[in-house]
Amino acid sequence: MTTVAGKQALGSVAARLERLPHSRWHVKVRFLIGAVTFFEAFDQLLAASALPVLMKEWHLTTGQATLAVTAASIGMLLGALAAGWLGDRIGRVRTVALGVGITGLASLAVAFSGSIETFSLFRFVQGLGIGGVVPVAATYINEIARSDKRGRFVLLYEMIFPAGLAAATLVAVWVVPHFGWRAMFVIGTVPALLAAALPRQVAESPRWLLSRGRVREAEEVIARIEAEVARSTAEALPAPAADLADEPVGGRLGDLFRGRYLRRTVVVSGLWFVAYYVNHGISTWLPSLYTKTFGLDLTTALVYSLLSNVTGLLGTFVVALLIDRVGRRPALVGALVGTVLSLGVLALAGATSGGQVAVFASCTTFFLYAINAGLYLYSPELYPTSNRARGAAFGGVWNRLGVILGPVVVGAIIGAGGSLSLVFAQLAVVAAVGAAIACFAVETKGRTLEELNA
Repeated sequence: MTTVAGKQALGSVAARLERLPHSRWHVKVRFLIGAVTFFEAFDQLLAASALPVLMKEWHLTTGQATLAVTAASIGMLLGALAAGWLGDRIGRVRTVALGVGITGLASLAVAFSGSIETFSLFRFVQGLGIGGVVPVAATYINEIARSDKRGRFVLLYEMIFPAGLAAATLVAVWVVPHFGWRAMFVIGTVPALLAAALPRQVAESPRWLLSRGRVREAEEVIARIEAEVARSTAEALPAPAADLADEPVGGRLGDLFRGRYLRRTVVVSGLWFVAYYVNHGISTWLPSLYTKTFGLDLTTALVYSLLSNVTGLLGTFVVALLIDRVGRRPALVGALVGTVLSLGVLALAGATSGGQVAVFASCTTFFLYAINAGLYLYSPELYPTSNRARGAAFGGVWNRLGVILGPVVVGAIIGAGGSLSLVFAQLAVVAAVGAAIACFAVETKGRTLEELNA
């Protein structure tokens, strides 16, 4: 719990963080945390890349294939819940390092799986790590960014995630046909090497240290950061502004559902669910649809999937450039409307060829990735430091529910002989609900984290 001295220092340290010019220190931290996030994204999409081969090798039914792709998502849901508590309890950096270690080691276990049951079990464990890392890492990046450029700073970092997804597909295009699906999971063990190095190379969030009453440590950390920034810029740092407003003291999960935070939690949870329901409803099944429904060879199917990831990366870049200008709410509403239109056209056109699906699915991911990245920026902004990781991770719970249900519903429609038009039409309807929810989002553009939660 934050002490009186801690509350006073919080404003001081926050003001000192706010006045820091962009420097090599920011680049270094964003790179190191970004490397972790890159491999978490890489590991997340491995099952989708391996699925077409697994279905043939192990003669999987649609239900077994659904289990294979959703096991990690269930783990991510539980991992997000645990990581939210850990991130606010033991620190942002330690929690990220723990999740990264679990992800890498579990990937090695998946590589040696001999049945769909063991494959799904170890993917579940891998999901625990992935689900914990991503929201807490985003929380950390939010806490070191300046309010006037926080959107661009965080979203340029968030480009690492779709880059990791694209890399997983790109590597799969060559590795899976030549070395088999197990090789992909061996590559996925790389994050384990980063786990030990991260706490030594990345300083803990000063804002978090203060929220735990560790005033002296927070002062030491911010002093080291200031010294490194001053060295890299070769200029004297500007004077900090007046101390920022005090945040609420303490933090519990129940606080997310009281007062002004109730609306914030409901809105952001709905947006997380919609974005990931639609995203994974499409991306999980695309490689299999290309090969099974349209008769494309595996390499072509993976190349088409790569196209969707590349356009998603472009969408993240575009929203990074715009979100500090237009604001969070307009960006989210606009991207969701774009998603509805892309899916609606595909549903009405009838999804008659693999190439047609690839084009409009890629248009859809352009908007969806912008939404996903925007939410990793937006969610931590909505909560005070003492509850920020919990708030961000609770949103992660809803995105995991979307990740689970999206592929399950699409798989059920396909398994029952439903048309692809029906698949894309129901996804468009869900996206339209999300656009309506986004209209009630609280705007956070240009405001400090303390101002938003005083």
